[in-house]
Amino acid sequence: MTRAGFVAIIGAPNAGKSTLTNRLVGAKVSIVTQKVQTTRFPVRGVAIEGESQIVLVDTPGIFAPRRRLDRAMVRSAWGGAEEADGVVHLIDVQAELAVGEAAGSPADKRAVIDVQTIIEGLKASGRQAILALNKIDGVKRERMLALAQRLFDTGVYSEVFMISAADGSGVDDLKRRMAELVPEGPWLYPAEQTADLPARLLAAEITREKLYLRVHEELPYAAAVDTTAFEERRDGSVRIEQTIYVQRDSQRPIILGKNGQTLKWIGQKSREELTELFDRQVHLFLHVKVDETWADKREFYGDVGLDFDV
Repeated sequence: MTRAGFVAIIGAPNAGKSTLTNRLVGAKVSIVTQKVQTTRFPVRGVAIEGESQIVLVDTPGIFAPRRRLDRAMVRSAWGGAEEADGVVHLIDVQAELAVGEAAGSPADKRAVIDVQTIIEGLKASGRQAILALNKIDGVKRERMLALAQRLFDTGVYSEVFMISAADGSGVDDLKRRMAELVPEGPWLYPAEQTADLPARLLAAEITREKLYLRVHEELPYAAAVDTTAFEERRDGSVRIEQTIYVQRDSQRPIILGKNGQTLKWIGQKSREELTELFDRQVHLFLHVKVDETWADKREFYGDVGLDFDV
């Protein structure tokens, strides 16, 4: 008997949710960069385990929101969890342990606060989740067990898995458990499909990843990528036009780089990956535009499945 359903992966920003989704699917679905909060909307990756099809909802990180975009991302994350057949709460073990020993960075401390926010949210919803302790590489077992017990005692978890999304340790066991959570029924997607994401949106996400990979130290979260044209040509190739939006004039030259070299690198790397993903030649044209209000425009939210009115 086949099974199919949805499992939401929730967690603080940079807990490794996108890396885990990509590992479970076996293909690239979510963007992964050094920046936190790179996932802005739930990306549905499709994983297969035996007769089960697991539709993975890779949610944005749950954190204390400040801007409209932040509020929309957090609302989206909780919405994905509420509607799923199962929930996995992914926690960065190394951040938790570092803060517990008073050695954590500011980012680690924010991550620990965000974990507590999620625990309180799960308590309020009455929903139990699977606890997945991530980034276990090099961590002594007794320290992990003590952390696992402390978190399990909060009462919001049904079971605990210890994994490394980066190298795959423990992920197969977690995947088999996810397969048991989804209900019996026909598969929701064709067997060869790995993601439920429109091509225009996927193209924008790939370019946004390359953007942050190249300028992650100089550029804050004040950039977005919009696919303004996606044309399938008679020769089988695809012509894509994209606009990179930034909020300040000073950010435009950062993306352009000296003699346009940074933008050229971003375009080349994005084009290479899109050509491989679409299995056809891609003609990619990038433009950079300054618009300090892009994060407050209703049409941007609708395009990526976020709620503007939060």
